[in-house]
Amino acid sequence: MEAKGARLVTLSPQLAEFARGWIEEDGVEFDVLLDLGLGVARDYGLTFRVEGELRALYRDGLGIDLARFNGDESWELPLTSTFVIDRDGTIVYASADPDYTVRAEPHEVVAAIPQSTS
Repeated sequence: MEAKGARLVTLSPQLAEFARGWIEEDGVEFDVLLDLGLGVARDYGLTFRVEGELRALYRDGLGIDLARFNGDESWELPLTSTFVIDRDGTIVYASADPDYTVRAEPHEVVAAIPQSTS
């Protein structure tokens, strides 16, 4: 990625105090931007609402209180998604799936990165 002049960035809906813990725990070495209120994810149509039994499982079974972690009562999460955006702001690659275990293949993402002209 770096050889092509690209930069990896992730968006997190979590409040800074919770995102910081995840970054430290997982040893994240790339930029993490906070998408508080999921504004960016909503703009791209990439959110879903956690409701009913799934909400109870998150909160009561797994101890994941999205309202507390994300600082709002929406109980929404972003879909796992990957975008390659060129220097002109054009999306040249996109991958999103409601199944959080389905992720973009790294070789596909790297192949989609335009070669840097600088």
